[in-house]
Amino acid sequence: MNITAFRYRFIGYVEPLSGIFLKFGISPNMITILSLLAGVACAVCYSMSAFLPGSILLFISAILDLVDGTVARRSGRETRFGAVFDWIADKYTDAVVIIGVGISAIPIITRIIPGPTTWDFAIVALAVTGSLMNTFIKPVTYAEIGFTERRDGKIEDPLEGVGFFGRPETLLILGLGGLVGYIWVSVIIIAICTNLSALERIIYLYRRYS
Repeated sequence: MNITAFRYRFIGYVEPLSGIFLKFGISPNMITILSLLAGVACAVCYSMSAFLPGSILLFISAILDLVDGTVARRSGRETRFGAVFDWIADKYTDAVVIIGVGISAIPIITRIIPGPTTWDFAIVALAVTGSLMNTFIKPVTYAEIGFTERRDGKIEDPLEGVGFFGRPETLLILGLGGLVGYIWVSVIIIAICTNLSALERIIYLYRRYS
């Protein structure tokens, strides 16, 4: 079980915000772009060790990621391209934000301490890989097993509630780490948990479809 499984309970909280975007005629794809830009801005802040404003931008990006789908449904502008574009924007955001944390460690190089720098980038690489692969399993499952049923524009699949650490958990842990000053603890947690979650999904698929 993960936060994603309760996604539809959270959507109601962004209805007032989605109404504002609807009022001004802002398209769902434009909101997705705004979410991506907020994520990139977060990555820039993180790279400069400005973790507090970076985390605020990360939460804004996450909220906009919920809003774009809500606006699409309420305005009747749901498209398959929009669903694909949302996936792509999410993964770009996840990758650049974690890489931004890694870039913040670069000044260590000037102290001529190769060990910590090597570990920093190894942890970031593991976190990025786990974050991307944990999600990448889903579209591969759609393609190979053939899930096509949709609910509110999203493909329904058994993996929705499988895996204890998904994208919402990643953003929450990373954002909280930036707010309280323990960003690297967050990255380590993400590196471990996303890969374990991906393994959980692989085991589930093996048991059900092998």
